Amino acid sequence: MRKLVEILGFLFLIQGVGGLVYEWIGWFRLWVVVRFLDFLQGYEIAANIGLIVIGLLMLVLAWSGSGEKA
Repeated sequence: MRKLVEILGFLFLIQGVGGLVYEWIGWFRLWVVVRFLDFLQGYEIAANIGLIVIGLLMLVLAWSGSGEKA
């Protein structure tokens, strides 16, 4: 479970960073998921920042485990 949370956190983080790069520079046009969600039109930057925050929180949660060995 810890590894799954770590992988999902990393994917959210990468999607958020890629989305910001797309919004500001125009790269990663086909790779960014937020661009394809119609209900987020007009809120792309906020959604990408939210993905970055959620990704970072998930990574911190995975890395600060309860002392278990992976």
